[in-house]
Amino acid sequence: MLIQRFINTLDVEAVADEIGTPAQLAAWLRAEGLGAAEAGAEGHARALALREALRGLALANNGGAQYPLDLGTLNRVAAEARLRPRFGRAGVRLEPEAEGLDAALGRLLATVYQAMGDGTWERLKACAMHDCRFVFYDESKNSTRTWCSMRVCGNRAKVRRFREKAAASPRQ
Repeated sequence: MLIQRFINTLDVEAVADEIGTPAQLAAWLRAEGLGAAEAGAEGHARALALREALRGLALANNGGAQYPLDLGTLNRVAAEARLRPRFGRAGVRLEPEAEGLDAALGRLLATVYQAMGDGTWERLKACAMHDCRFVFYDESKNSTRTWCSMRVCGNRAKVRRFREKAAASPRQ
């Protein structure tokens, strides 16, 4: 999923950023088919703010708080992209009227809009581990998955709870 790939360009745990520079951002946008969009420092900062707002909303999908700043960031980027509905034989979709970086970011938001409309957005979640925050698509039957990986983050959470319980219980 495009949005998942965009959010996960930052590996929070390893502190590795695939789009850490304006040139890397432009290359990533081109590789994803979002258009040639050169970004200066200000545009790069806007793209990173969008990425983190989307991560915040994915965390809200996993029981976290939903912050007005995240929604405001999406609304600002949508306005800058001048997203407009386009009607065609296949239905309606959003397309940016802007050019360059604003258009590329608008195409990302159009994907979010589509996911919200088709019900898949709620299954895009950020891992509940505060030092991970990797975004995953919850394919569980009842959409109750909490961690990106049961083997890694799920195991860490269970070990942490076990140790906390053991430390809190009186010794015999």
